[in-house]
Amino acid sequence: MKHIYSYLLLLLGILLISCNSSSKNKSGRNSNKKQINSYSVKIDSLIQTTSPRNFNGIILITQKGKTKYSKTYGYSNFEDKTPISIKDNFRIQSNSKQITAVLILKEVEKGKIDLKSPIKKYLPDLKQTWANTVTVHQLLNMSSGIIGIDKPLIFEPGTEYKYSNPAYGLLGRIIENVTEKKYIQIANNLFEKLKMNNTYCYEMHKSQLINGYRVSNEKLELVKFNELGISEEWWKDFIPAGGIISNAIDLSIWDTKLHNGKILKPKTYNLMTNYNITGQHSAFGSEKIGYGYGVRIDDNKSIKIIGHAGKGLGFASIKFYIPEKDINVIVLENIYNEDSNIVYHFENEIRKIVLNSSLVK
Repeated sequence: MKHIYSYLLLLLGILLISCNSSSKNKSGRNSNKKQINSYSVKIDSLIQTTSPRNFNGIILITQKGKTKYSKTYGYSNFEDKTPISIKDNFRIQSNSKQITAVLILKEVEKGKIDLKSPIKKYLPDLKQTWANTVTVHQLLNMSSGIIGIDKPLIFEPGTEYKYSNPAYGLLGRIIENVTEKKYIQIANNLFEKLKMNNTYCYEMHKSQLINGYRVSNEKLELVKFNELGISEEWWKDFIPAGGIISNAIDLSIWDTKLHNGKILKPKTYNLMTNYNITGQHSAFGSEKIGYGYGVRIDDNKSIKIIGHAGKGLGFASIKFYIPEKDINVIVLENIYNEDSNIVYHFENEIRKIVLNSSLVK
């Protein structure tokens, strides 16, 4: 009888432990689910707001290759009320710069470009005197002082930061001279190799993408690109700075492969994602952050992010990667608000939500 009583007590103890463990696990799962859902709820709520402006676009968040949040909101064509799709193509504007930087670095890996050499070495027909002092490195990290090809430098190269589209136009010319091929061909070949099947350089009268809109004085207007009076020659120089077309799926492929050693060697990737110059950008907050090669590096806080933003010609975007957590965030919009104070409103707010979410904490 005593043995039976002892056995019953032991059995009761095991059942109590099992129940408590099950309760804790269940509680843990629910708690974790609430944490995971919190950033989704916050982003869902954010993009439905109308002040200071409306959101219209795509958000894709992945972690370790798995989708954590995917949302399309609004229209690709406001005139026909066509819903926007995750597969839709956008102008990625200045997010094109990191692609140009990668193309330069791939030639560095081959020994065809020296980052410390003056650009005159690769652009012998460039008549400006500063071509003998500005280096390839300084074009890449926005420390060249170039504000226009036919204008004097605004500071001594390497001493300050000044965002420069013309600098990236020159990088495109360097790529062409070194490879003896067109920039468009070199870039499109890379996209094909990476299986980015919907990414390509914009070409006049040939490219297919969704409508882009601008908001001026609260009025929505379709950007009729071919009526803007932009010449093909001007656009050729702008493509390396802001003329690439892509979608969220392809950009996720790009980021996954770039940041996991599938495009560049570790040494050149480290050159790209480190910095010795800083500048401020509204899509990344009010603090000055680093500028590497076609990417911004924010390491002011406890966690590092690497990314870039783009705007203009009917589109706005941000794309950033958090190495420590293997998180990738892509936000694409086909509305460009001409009010510089709010053009990156949603991009900035989504960045803050992600950085304070359970994905990062």
